[in-house]
Amino acid sequence: MSSNNPISNFQDVPWKQRFYRSMLGYGIHFSRRSDGTINRFIMNLFDLKAQPSKQPIDGVITSDTVVDATRNLYFRLFLPSLEQNTNMPLIVYFHGGGFAYMSANSIACDELCRNLCKKTGAVIISVNYRLSPEHKYPSQYDDGFDVLKFIDENANTKNLPSNVNLKQCFIAGDSAGGNLAHHVTVKACEYRLRNVKLIGLIAIQPFFGGEERTESENRLVDAPVLSVKGSDRDHPACNVFGPKSVDDIRRLKFPATMVVVGGVDPLYDWQIRYYEGLKKCGKEAYLIEYPNAFHSFYGAPELKESGLLMEEVKDFIGKLIK
Repeated sequence: MSSNNPISNFQDVPWKQRFYRSMLGYGIHFSRRSDGTINRFIMNLFDLKAQPSKQPIDGVITSDTVVDATRNLYFRLFLPSLEQNTNMPLIVYFHGGGFAYMSANSIACDELCRNLCKKTGAVIISVNYRLSPEHKYPSQYDDGFDVLKFIDENANTKNLPSNVNLKQCFIAGDSAGGNLAHHVTVKACEYRLRNVKLIGLIAIQPFFGGEERTESENRLVDAPVLSVKGSDRDHPACNVFGPKSVDDIRRLKFPATMVVVGGVDPLYDWQIRYYEGLKKCGKEAYLIEYPNAFHSFYGAPELKESGLLMEEVKDFIGKLIK
């Protein structure tokens, strides 16, 4: 039974998951240099990778497609091995990692997208975008949008399954990937896509912030997985409805948005503000809240909240494709 203490909810994560998360934490700590750069060799010792597999693993087959080899821009495709639906929706997914860590072939990202594919029946495209600090803003947003354009321009090629429905396209992401998902959606709304139609955005504990320190940031400064010590974040990329914001989404045909928040996430207050900002702009938005969930809880499929999240995503997709 889960504890009523939200901080101790992290202890409900199975020991293998906690060990893996601890190893990633050590990797991040030891790979980060004093000048802010990252020793990728050291980090890769901790960030274990998963290879694509044409043989089904847990009911899902995977393959990689290169978009631009010069910047290592590619995506990993996740496809249900038992195709019963000839009209499958598409989710373009952006992984988390603070814009600086992880990749589409990291084991944690691969397993999350595999689970999402299996539970929703959707085709998943997980984008491998460039990482900071080697690649500065807006490289990550450009990479994400370029993959979306690649999909749009190559709709009838072997890179995509013939039974994927590009008119039922969702953009999704967790943590920093949730931030990316929002900004790529904004860029897509300003661009005339020919074959892809965005109908939904799924922002899972999106990484937003600002110079102000909110109650949840102060209260949970040492919460599991995520810390907010020592940074100012009022750039419009981070504080999307803040004083420096440059994108007025009121003028855009912005898709219906599902915002997922956890009560033990230091960024909880900013994620609530994001949801409220969407509503104030007259956009269709839905708030999914798990009071005892810490940041990146969805990476532990054994948690009750992880299973509930997959059901919520499935229901959100089903509601919009009817």
